[in-house]
Amino acid sequence: MDVEAFGRRLNPNQLRVRQGMYRSLERAFATAGIPWGACRYSDLGDGVLVLAPAEIPKTLFADLLVGALADELAIHNEVHPAPERFRLRLALHAGEVSSDEHGVTGSSILHAQQLVDAPELKRALADAAAVLAVIASDWFFGEVVRHSERARAEDYRAVSVASGAGPAAAWIRLVPAPAVIRRRGLRRARRDRSA
Repeated sequence: MDVEAFGRRLNPNQLRVRQGMYRSLERAFATAGIPWGACRYSDLGDGVLVLAPAEIPKTLFADLLVGALADELAIHNEVHPAPERFRLRLALHAGEVSSDEHGVTGSSILHAQQLVDAPELKRALADAAAVLAVIASDWFFGEVVRHSERARAEDYRAVSVASGAGPAAAWIRLVPAPAVIRRRGLRRARRDRSA
């Protein structure tokens, strides 16, 4: 995942956005039933690459994480000044990963990075009143999202994106902030802001 327009902010604002990003991620993972501590992640400065163990059901990402993350972003943005509000681009993909003493690699990692950086996804978020833009690989959409009754497959639209192997099919969904932010969440966000 990647923070939209991260580099246009001053350094102190970038730090607070990063804190909000990680806080939002950890809480959204907990809400979705995905154990954050069981995942491996690599900080990317303006985003994060999260690798979930194979035994964690992929449906949790499509069914629950997307909505939980949008909720957390809305809660954060409600109580922070404009330079510390942020929106995310999130790529959903699955595949084999190779690792060494320096980190991870593999065609699935490269494809996920190409998806999250796709101009089509960036344009979709820039033109929308959404807090989260999700792009699912064609495989992830076809094998996970399409078969789920809770993933809102009808909200995704097909796009073609550039990849190392040429054009690739992908699916984009824009997730708006919830219309009503729960009072508990708003109180929690204000408490986090003052800490």
